[in-house]
Amino acid sequence: MQAILSLQTIRFRSFFSRFAKSNWRNTLRDEYLIQAQDVISDPNILINVVSRRSKQLKYGMKPLVESLEKLEPEDIALREIIEGKISYELYDPSDDADLPRG
Repeated sequence: MQAILSLQTIRFRSFFSRFAKSNWRNTLRDEYLIQAQDVISDPNILINVVSRRSKQLKYGMKPLVESLEKLEPEDIALREIIEGKISYELYDPSDDADLPRG
């Protein structure tokens, strides 16, 4: 189990490393990632939620959390997940069965 968790952490770090600019931001992002994994345990879902929310923030949507420091959109998205400001819902194809076709 520990090896799988380490592999997931490496995958997260490689995904978010392209946004990193300095060493203290990496440390901060690692802390946010660990805390966000407690909220959304599936790494694929977490990456998708952070990616979609960071795009929204880049296109001008207002952050749902306040910060005294200037954070990257990915860090803001992680903080929003940690603080429970955003969530996700899995697609259920049976919901579409009730809709009329045509």
